[in-house]
Order: sequence, then structure tokens, then C-alpha cells
Amino acid sequence: MAEQISTPRITSQYLDAFTGKTVIITGKVTQTRGDTALIDSEGVVTVLLNRDSHLKPGNAVEIVGKVNQDLTVKVLMATDMGTNLDYAAVNAVVDATHRYKEIFYTE
Repeated sequence: MAEQISTPRITSQYLDAFTGKTVIITGKVTQTRGDTALIDSEGVVTVLLNRDSHLKPGNAVEIVGKVNQDLTVKVLMATDMGTNLDYAAVNAVVDATHRYKEIFYTE
């Protein structure tokens, strides 16, 4: 049987539990500087952008990325979600993901 790959949804508070793993993180872009950006995902997360990442401050973004040892997230893919995102709903999905982790991901 092939190894199952999971990409759990997280917020900043879960970063240290997923070092070295690929995750999905959604938040609001607060700042961009060269090849890095800061997003607010229930706390500040520093993301390391790739050349295909075009983030706009003030917009929501969904990032698929790998959590580094220093708790930065290396962007593998970024999707601009515009300005009208229900962050409470996003956080509820993250909460459910970790409350019922046996359904959503393997450790």
C-alpha cells in the first residue's frame, strides 16, 4: 500500500508540532519584503516566498508549505483569497482538524 500523504491545516500555534512537514496555513498578509512575507494566522508567521508567490498586503492567502526548524514556512504554493474571507470559519476548520486528527492526518 502506498504511503498516505497528509497536509493538515494549521495556524501559527501549531507550527512547532509540524516542523519538517507540509501543511496548509491560511491568514491575512500583513507585510511583504523581498522574498519574505508576514501573515497573521492567529499569530504572526514568516513565510519564505517562491518566485510564483504574488501576495498582496491586506488580502487573505492560503499557503501550502513546509515548516522549517526556525518555524518559518517555505511556500510551495500560494493562493490569493481576496479581502472577503471568514477567518472564524477558517479557524473552526483548523480546530476540527486537530480535534479529530485521526480523520484528517497521520502523525
